[in-house]
Amino acid sequence: MPRYLTMIRIDENDLPESGGPSPELQQRMGVLLEEMAKAGVLLDTAGLAPTAESSRVHWEGGRLSVTDGPFTEAKEVVGGYSILQAKDRAEAIEWTKRFLKVHEDYWTVTVEVREIAEAGVPGVGPEA
Repeated sequence: MPRYLTMIRIDENDLPESGGPSPELQQRMGVLLEEMAKAGVLLDTAGLAPTAESSRVHWEGGRLSVTDGPFTEAKEVVGGYSILQAKDRAEAIEWTKRFLKVHEDYWTVTVEVREIAEAGVPGVGPEA
């Protein structure tokens, strides 16, 4: 079955006043993630540290550069991810819709769903 990477995009400058998920959201999220794990769909998930604690490594014209965050020019950043295993993209999208619906109305979240290309480095990945 194909695997999908979901990239959970947020605007760090437009988070709820609490700065994070409410206890009710955390409870609903826990129930959904447990259901996804039991269904064999959820392979991994995590939130990411703010961009203020990150770095970008860039390669251009044969030169490397490293820039430390925060990245003020970025409107949306990846705030978390999950790796899903689903029969097809439609199923991965349905689980993603359920993930978004557990959020309160004041959240603005976009999730990009992308299939993971399985051909890769020998000895790395699910076939290793």
